[in-house]
Amino acid sequence: MAWIRTLKLTSFRSYGAAEIADLGPGLLVFCGLNGAGKTNILEAVSLLSPGRGLRGARLSDIQRQGDQSPWAVSAEIQTKYEAVRLGTGMDPQKGPEKRIIRLNGKTAKGQGILANYLSCVWLTPQMDGLFLESARERRRFLDRLVFGFDPGHAGRVTRYENALAQRSRLLREGRADPAWISALEQQMAETGTAIAAARLDFAQRLQLACNAADHTHFPLAELSVTGMLERGLLERKALEVEEGFRHTLLNSRERDAVNGGAEAGPHKSDLDVSYAAKNMPAEQCSTGEQKALLTGLILAHAQLIAAERGEPPILLLDEVAAHLDEGRRAALYEILESLRAQVWLTGTDQGLFEAVRDRAAFFTVSGSVIERG
Repeated sequence: MAWIRTLKLTSFRSYGAAEIADLGPGLLVFCGLNGAGKTNILEAVSLLSPGRGLRGARLSDIQRQGDQSPWAVSAEIQTKYEAVRLGTGMDPQKGPEKRIIRLNGKTAKGQGILANYLSCVWLTPQMDGLFLESARERRRFLDRLVFGFDPGHAGRVTRYENALAQRSRLLREGRADPAWISALEQQMAETGTAIAAARLDFAQRLQLACNAADHTHFPLAELSVTGMLERGLLERKALEVEEGFRHTLLNSRERDAVNGGAEAGPHKSDLDVSYAAKNMPAEQCSTGEQKALLTGLILAHAQLIAAERGEPPILLLDEVAAHLDEGRRAALYEILESLRAQVWLTGTDQGLFEAVRDRAAFFTVSGSVIERG
């Protein structure tokens, strides 16, 4: 397994400078009042994996106000083979929205290298409304889970979105070479079909992990990915689906020129989740049931990573215990400990973690000052 031994923050959110050292695997509990800086710690850890972190924030928003030094996060990572130093932060030569990645002090070519050393899974209060929000939010959620297994998925999504945006602009302007638009549509058809296939494959694997879990406290979720391409892939070969999508794009040019975007494609897909025992869509479940379903999905995702990679991810759980009853909290801690992962938890009340008092490392956060104990 891999875990963080030392974490350092510089000009990051509310932290001018901070260091947490001598960390090990297991449960790490950070307690403090709202606004103390607990979530900022978890966000810093999440940025040591590929992507935009658990907040999905603009990089310029991470910079601590008033600080001249560019924001940076660095960590010493212990893997089962070696210790490595990972770092990320604002690239001072390319501007506030450009990010630099360092491995053992040397600049890396891209974020993809982070996936070789660290995998992060997180659950935050902002995700509680996932089943009630737009399909776009559920697609982003699903794509982030897929990316944990297939780092190339993020590149495909980016290529598709770029081609979609270029096609939309050219159609709106109405003066582009048709061959240019055809080339973009071919790229959209190829990458869009690959995106849909990756989503379907992952959803099936995650469903198996959900099925294998204990559903006493976290109910079984039934998953499906819905969309034109996903339906097609369940019935036809990928090349046939790809060709059909290309024709759909060709035939919708006039409508897309007026409406913008494209009327079909993986950018229209959705993740459907149901409470299996009740045969009820998640959006119709109670708030407590939705929280339990989402927590169960995140735990199943972590268990799937552990099973397929042979080591668990780092889990970042922000205020996850606050809205669980005592039975579900106890079950959560038992599952987390069985994963043998490094788990970062936050909360405002240390009493919520009393069950693991003798087995977890505790930290107090106050005014962006972190103290052990």
